[in-house]
Amino acid sequence: MAKLVNITPHEINIISEEGDFRLPPSGEVARATSATEVVGEVNGIEVVKSTFGSVTGLPEPAEGTIYIVSMLVLQALKGKRNDVFGPDTGPESAVRDADGRIVGVKRFQCL
Repeated sequence: MAKLVNITPHEINIISEEGDFRLPPSGEVARATSATEVVGEVNGIEVVKSTFGSVTGLPEPAEGTIYIVSMLVLQALKGKRNDVFGPDTGPESAVRDADGRIVGVKRFQCL
């Protein structure tokens, strides 16, 4: 079984058939740099395109360890690491409360 390390600033609640569990933040936070470029306008409102750059705060790969990161970091890493996943907040995975807030996820995703 892999060791899961949450390197987001938020607790992640995993909801599974084997039982729910909380994955607390590790204290380390991975971040991705980004830049925006104005690419157009809609009704006087700028439209920008974001590009992602380097990632900081991500530990080096460690055998048997999976790092859980934000989707922004996951997008910045696309195809560069196979030990990094993000919470799947899509409609088939996210569990929401009565007000529509995500309270847990059923799975992770990779890019």
